[in-house]
Amino acid sequence: MTNTSNIIETVRALISDATLLMQQEARLARAEAGEKIEQIQIGMVSIVTGLLIAFCALLVLVQALVVALANIMPASVAALLVGVTLAVIAFFAIKTGADQLKAKNLMPEKTIQSVRQSADTIKDAV
Repeated sequence: MTNTSNIIETVRALISDATLLMQQEARLARAEAGEKIEQIQIGMVSIVTGLLIAFCALLVLVQALVVALANIMPASVAALLVGVTLAVIAFFAIKTGADQLKAKNLMPEKTIQSVRQSADTIKDAV
């Protein structure tokens, strides 16, 4: 009878531990998802900022073209320089934001690693 009792207790403990492990994995997944959502928000703000700067650059470049065509003067060269500078800044802001949103950066790596370790532990125990 004690062998049967020990087996039943072991199975109960295993089920309890597996349940606890799954709850911990779910909490980890929720926490990591929250971090990834924050990363998405930062990436989106960076892209929007870059797009706004690009729009300003377009306005300045258009103004430079108008000034250059209206009366070819050094003022147009200054406006062109400002427009090109804003365009370069916009490019880097958009690129930074896009890099933040790449799929490889959004993978829940900690959760995947933890689930793999847990699965290996359970396999080894069985």
